[in-house]
Amino acid sequence: MNTWTDFLTLAHGSDDFKRHPLFEGGGRFVISYYKTLIKTELLQDNVLRPLQKYRSRQELPQELRELARLIPVEEITITDDPSAIFSKILSGYAAIQIDGDDSCFALIDLSDATRGLRTDNDTENEFSVVGPKVGFVEDLDINLHLIRQQIRTPHLIIKEISIGSMSHTRVAVIYIDGVTNPQHVQTVEQRLQTIDFDIIFDSSQLEQIMSDNSQTPFPLFLSTERIDRVIYGLTLGQVAIVSSASPYVLTGPTTIFDFFISPEDYYLPWILGSLFRLIRIFGVCFSILMTPAYTAVLTYHLEMIPKDMLAPIILSRNYVPFPPVLEVLFLELTIEFLREAGARLPTKVGQTLGIVGGIVIGQASVAAALTSNILLIIVALSALASFTTPIYKMSNTIRFLRFPLIILSGIWGGFGIVLGLCLIFTHLIRLTSLGNPYLAPLYPFRRKSYTDSFIRASYSKTSRRSPLLRTLSEWRYNARKANERKDIDEY
Repeated sequence: MNTWTDFLTLAHGSDDFKRHPLFEGGGRFVISYYKTLIKTELLQDNVLRPLQKYRSRQELPQELRELARLIPVEEITITDDPSAIFSKILSGYAAIQIDGDDSCFALIDLSDATRGLRTDNDTENEFSVVGPKVGFVEDLDINLHLIRQQIRTPHLIIKEISIGSMSHTRVAVIYIDGVTNPQHVQTVEQRLQTIDFDIIFDSSQLEQIMSDNSQTPFPLFLSTERIDRVIYGLTLGQVAIVSSASPYVLTGPTTIFDFFISPEDYYLPWILGSLFRLIRIFGVCFSILMTPAYTAVLTYHLEMIPKDMLAPIILSRNYVPFPPVLEVLFLELTIEFLREAGARLPTKVGQTLGIVGGIVIGQASVAAALTSNILLIIVALSALASFTTPIYKMSNTIRFLRFPLIILSGIWGGFGIVLGLCLIFTHLIRLTSLGNPYLAPLYPFRRKSYTDSFIRASYSKTSRRSPLLRTLSEWRYNARKANERKDIDEY
């Protein structure tokens, strides 16, 4: 991209890029800008209205420098440097030129640096200690502005679609031209355009309608309120879907490992980030399997219990009248009741209910011999482990999977657990997200994609984009140059 013509070719592919005559009815001057990067009030008050008033009194000048003197803006840059022009426009400037003359531009700062940076749009449900705290809001233009601020390139393409026969909801499809596979973009646009629905309230509805398989409990699009997660997905070659009136953005295609990745992994040293990611994956396995394993062992496989543990288990279950499967289901449902009640109540009341209710009900259940204290500890740990998942929708899936495994373990013991896991893995193998395998890089096996799946490798190993997305550009950055030390040579 070396000329203004090349820039216009890329920019016109994005719906938020505007280029029109400076005055109604045409004229000598043309203005170009990104609607999502400028403040419209500044454009109206500082540029258009003063020039219209001057035009009503007398003829406008014919030269660009003379026109710039009429605009009441303190800093106006007149330049012929293409790189400076492109950079300024992508930073929230408007460019005025004489129509047909690409040699000189007047650049006017119309950016709004505070737009979207409010105290009430932090990432409430995807909190991290390290990293930015700014999240998306319900305003589509602000969300697009926040994304444009992070990816300042004309290769970032935004296409808007209106969905909903009654709501006419604005939906934007975002991708990076030259990186994202065009097949993924076409698939998303085709599925959005074929949606026949009355009212779209939230992007979660789009996720369910657009999914490759609507009969699965697993989320096939990653729904996030974090800006950095969306930016990272776009640079990898994913497509982002933003809906008005929704603070959540969808990205895809995804794999199951994307739901266990936290943005915090990339803000910590790769060794610590990998450790915490493995802990999350272990926590998910523990949450799904621990209570079914307890049910299976106490129902069918007592010989697996070590002798030293037999006495505590016998004492804890000495007066419990229910079989293990009913005991486990009782406690699991109790935990779910407390969790749902806490989520629906105001924050302070919900926190109090969760703490007090958990302690009182748990202690009373053990005292009344409705359950054993060992199972109470196991269920509490399983519930705690399910919260390690960074994405809320995947956390709900994990909560759901425990119940069929508990029932199968109560019917067939260990064989029931194995049968349930086989059914789950078979279902996962068949799932796709925008046509991409959901279980990759496990199946199909892709060795190069393991650098950012179970673990987060160092930045020198993640310079190559994942081959799973079939991106047009393979490299994100030059790993060798990124690792070169910039120390001053000593003589």
